[in-house]
Amino acid sequence: MLLISGVSERLTASRLALTATVVSLALFATGVGPRPAGELWAAFYDLGLYNAVYAGAAVVCLLAARRPGPDRLAWAALATAIVLGIVGNLVYSLAIAPMEEEPFPSVADLFYLGYYLPLYVALVALIRTRVSRFHASMWLDGVVGALGAGAVSVAVMLGPALELTEGDLAAVVTSLAYPIVDVVLLALLVAVGAILGVRRDRTLLLLAGAILANLAGDIVFLDLATQGIYLEGGPLDLTWLTAVTLMAVAAHTGERLGRETAAPTARVGWRVLAVPLACNVASLVVLGFDAGTRFNPAAAWLAVGCVLAALARVAITFREVRAFNEVREQARTDELTGLPNRRSLFEQATSALSTASAGRPAALLLLDLDGFKEVNDSLGHHAGDHLLRQIGPRLLPALRGGDLLARLGGDEFAVLLPDASLDEAEALAGRLRELILRPVTVEGIRLHVGVSIGVASAPVPAATVEELLRCADIAMYAAKSSRSGVQVYVPDPRGGTGDRLRTMEDLRTALERDDQIEVHLQPQVDLRDGAVVGAEALVRWRHPVRGLLSPAELLPAAEQAGLLRPLADAVLDLALTAAAGWWPEREVPVSVNLSAADVTDLDLPGKVAQALVRHGLPARALTLELVEDTLMNDPERGRRVLGELRRLGVRTSIDDYGTGYSSLAYLRHLPADELKLDRSLTHDLGTDRRAGAIIRHTVALAHDLGISVVAEGVEDGDTATALTDLGCDVAQGFAIARPMPVGDFRTWLSAPHGCVVDRAGS
Repeated sequence: MLLISGVSERLTASRLALTATVVSLALFATGVGPRPAGELWAAFYDLGLYNAVYAGAAVVCLLAARRPGPDRLAWAALATAIVLGIVGNLVYSLAIAPMEEEPFPSVADLFYLGYYLPLYVALVALIRTRVSRFHASMWLDGVVGALGAGAVSVAVMLGPALELTEGDLAAVVTSLAYPIVDVVLLALLVAVGAILGVRRDRTLLLLAGAILANLAGDIVFLDLATQGIYLEGGPLDLTWLTAVTLMAVAAHTGERLGRETAAPTARVGWRVLAVPLACNVASLVVLGFDAGTRFNPAAAWLAVGCVLAALARVAITFREVRAFNEVREQARTDELTGLPNRRSLFEQATSALSTASAGRPAALLLLDLDGFKEVNDSLGHHAGDHLLRQIGPRLLPALRGGDLLARLGGDEFAVLLPDASLDEAEALAGRLRELILRPVTVEGIRLHVGVSIGVASAPVPAATVEELLRCADIAMYAAKSSRSGVQVYVPDPRGGTGDRLRTMEDLRTALERDDQIEVHLQPQVDLRDGAVVGAEALVRWRHPVRGLLSPAELLPAAEQAGLLRPLADAVLDLALTAAAGWWPEREVPVSVNLSAADVTDLDLPGKVAQALVRHGLPARALTLELVEDTLMNDPERGRRVLGELRRLGVRTSIDDYGTGYSSLAYLRHLPADELKLDRSLTHDLGTDRRAGAIIRHTVALAHDLGISVVAEGVEDGDTATALTDLGCDVAQGFAIARPMPVGDFRTWLSAPHGCVVDRAGS
C-alpha cells in the first residue's frame, strides 16, 4: 500500500508540474510582441515565465527519474540538461545581458553547450532500453542515418555557420561548437530512428519533436546572431520553450508508454529501410549538387561516408540473408542423413493435402526399421548411424520426382506421395521394403534389417497431416505386430480413428494419475496340498467413461501409443504395493508380466531392485513373467537381463509356453525358474491324448532342468486332477479363483483353502 501511495503521489506531483509548465509556456506566448511598459513586466516575461517553463519541465523529468522503470537514466539526463539550460539562462539574463558590451564567449555559453551532453546520454539510454542486442546491421543502419543527416544538415542548414573561422580563437571555437553539437545531436537522433526503424513509440516521437524544435531554434539563432539582429524575448524563444515542454510531456507519459514499447519489434520490412534509405538518397543528392564547390567540404565527406556505410550495409545484408537461408535449410534437414526432417515433411504434406481430392489423392508411407536396436546394441551407435545414412541412397532412386523421403527420428522414415492412389502407394511400399531387406555392410559385417511399413491416404480417411500420420502409424504397428511387412490403413467399422486415438490419449492421462490403472490378482496354488504359492497381477483400466477395461482392450492401445514400458512400470509398482500389504504375514509372491521392450531393457534389473527396496520387500516376493517369443527376438540380450534378475533373487517365468516355435533344446540355455503352460494345452487335456503327452514330456524335461511348471486355464477339478497326475506343480485358473481386486484377494487369502484336487474329487 505504501508503494502504491508513493507512486500515486509522484504521478500527482508530475501532473501538477506539467500543468505549470504548459501554463507558463502559454503565458509567455501571450507576451511575445508588444508588452506592457516597465522593467518589472519585462523581467517577469523574459526571466520569470521563460525559466518557469524550464523549471517545470525539470521537475517532471526528475519525478520520472524516481519512478521504477528502464528509462530512469534517460529522464535523469534530460533533467540535468534542462537544469544546465536554466543556469545558462539565469547567468545570461542576470550577468551577461546587462553589460554594455556582451563578451563572447561567456560563462553562459559553457552551460548552454553543456546542455547538449545530457541530451546525447538520454538518447543513448532510450535506445538501450529498446534494443537488447545490437547486430552489425543495426550499427551500420545507425552510421548511415548519422552520416546522412550530418551531410544534409551541414549542406543545407549549418554550412555558413561552420565557415566562420575569422576572429578571436575562443570566439571561433565557440561559434563552431554550437553548429557542431547541433549536427551531432541531429545525427544521433536520425541514427536512433535508423536503428529502431519507423515505429509508433510516442516517447521517442515526443523527444524527437523536442530535439527538432531545439535544433530549429539554434539554426535560426545562429543566423540572427551572425547578422547581429537577435532580440531576446522574441518569437524565436518559443522554439526552445516548446522543446523543453515536449520533453516534459515525454517524461510524464513515459511510464505508461514504456509498457507499450517494452516488447521488441521485429526489424523487418520497410520500417527498417525507410530511414537509412532516405539518408542515403539525401547523401547522393548532396554529392550530385555539390560538384566539390557548392557546399561545405564537410557535407561532401559526410555524404561519401554515408554511401560507403550503405554499401557495407548491403554486404552485411547479403551475409545475413545467406545465413538465414542456411539456418532455414538446416531447420528442415536431418543432420545425420541429409534428408528432409519432420518439419519439412509437415510443410510439404500440408501443401499436398491442400490440393488432394478423391480423384487425385495423396498418400503417406511410414517406415520403421526392424532389428535396428540390435545393430546399435551389438555394434554401437556409430554403426547404427552408418546404417541410417544408407537408407536414403537406397530408396531415393525408387521414388518419383515429386515424392519426398524424410527421416522423422530414430529409425523412422516417411515417404510423402503427393499424387498417388492407395494401390500405387501399397505397391511402392512393397518395392521399398524389398530394397531395405537387401543385405547391407556395416563395419565390415554383412547385416540384414527388416522394415514395417504403414500406408495411409488423404483426404479420405485422413483430412489433415496429423490424422494422416496417425493413420500411417496405426497401420505400421499393425504391420509390425502381424509381421506382414506392409499394412494399409483401413478404418475400423466398429470405431473410427478418432476413437482409437482418443483411447491412446486417455491412456496417457491415466498413467499420469493414481486412480485409473489397477491390478486384479489371480491366485496360484500347489497341486499337491492346495497351498497358495503365488498370485498373478493382471492389469485393468478403470476408464472414467467406458468402465473397467480388460488387457485385451488396454494393451493394443498401449502398444500403438508406445506406452508398454510405462504401463509395465505402473503395474510393477501396484503389484508390489499389494504384496507389501500381506507380506511377511503371508509370504505369497506376486507375478508381473513383462513386454518385449522390458525384456531387452538393460536397466530393468536396476529398476526392479529399486522398486523392491522402495516397498520393503525381498527379491523372492516377485516373479517376472515373459512370453517365450519375446526371448526369441533377441535371445542373447534376454538371457543377459534374466540372468541379472536371477542374481538379484527375483524369480523369472516363461509365460504362454507352448504357443511359440522355440525348440525344447532352448530350455537348456534359458535362465528361468518356471514354465507356465498355455491354456491352449490344458483346455483339451481331457479329450486330446496328444495334449497330455506334450504336457507329460514338457514337465519331465522342465523338472530335469530344475524348472517348476505352472498350468494356466485350469477351469475344473478334472483338469486339475489330470495335471497333478502328469506332475505339474502349480495350477492357476477359474477352478481356483477368478482374478479379483486387491482387497478381495486379501480377504480370499485369509480364508482356509483345501487342495483343489481333493475338492474336485469330493
